[in-house]
Amino acid sequence: MDPELEAFVPLFPRADLTDPVTSRKGLAELATAVPLPDVAGMEIEDRTVPADPPVPVRIYRPQLAQGAVVWLHGGGFVMGDLDTEHPWAARLADGSGAVVVSVGYRLAPENPFPAALDDVYAALAWVAGNAAGLGVDPERIAVGGHSAGGSLAAAVALRARDEQGPPIRFQLLNQPGLDDRQQTWSQRNFTDTPWMNRDKVTASWGHYLGSAPATPYAAPARAADLSGLPPAYVATAEFDPNRDEGIGYALRLLQAGVPVELHQWPGTFHGSQAILSAEVSQRQIAELGAVLRRALAG
Repeated sequence: MDPELEAFVPLFPRADLTDPVTSRKGLAELATAVPLPDVAGMEIEDRTVPADPPVPVRIYRPQLAQGAVVWLHGGGFVMGDLDTEHPWAARLADGSGAVVVSVGYRLAPENPFPAALDDVYAALAWVAGNAAGLGVDPERIAVGGHSAGGSLAAAVALRARDEQGPPIRFQLLNQPGLDDRQQTWSQRNFTDTPWMNRDKVTASWGHYLGSAPATPYAAPARAADLSGLPPAYVATAEFDPNRDEGIGYALRLLQAGVPVELHQWPGTFHGSQAILSAEVSQRQIAELGAVLRRALAG
């Protein structure tokens, strides 16, 4: 493991999702400790997407932005909101120069699948339909997210393709959780890795799926056909149960004719980019912004 990251492992809270309410409080406390980037000159606005129920979004608008990304926070489908994602959404907007529309989708287990996906799709359609008012080019709209948010980004790309929905320029999938079956080597063997381990992944999918069987829109790795999807960037962490399904999904996208950039970050674990003092974390965050900037350019 990267020595700068390893020093922080004893400080990480126990990986547990058995009590969603307590887990949400813990994540909120961690988020308050993350320093905010310099957002001088960036407009930040809370809006509500008209849907049933309405979907809260927070819009980050850098100067001279032309493209946009519908951005989805992580948290195992159970944790996270606009406030916990604020430091990361602001960094992405600053690093990419794109408008970031951070989505406060409904959380499981109170709202199991497809509630979150419906919220995300509503947000995507709203951004596309209001591109002029948001000051963005409707042909330069991406979707992206971290962890469970990466799963939702992949799922909304599948749904938009199948339903001839809003055109998506790019999908930015950071350490995505894509497969409820947990049959890969990394899922079977990473039982005690920091922050995310096999038991936490099992609990996450259990909360999200409830009693319903998984479909490709819930677990995108189950999709039989990945052709016709937007170009993708997939990032994985070495000591992460989600690692191998992310790599496998990237390979399947390639085999379906979809342009893909795959970056497997050695020495890292799930969510370790939040340790901002580590050089590798700084590189990961900078790369997300740079990749999105390139994808939405020209």
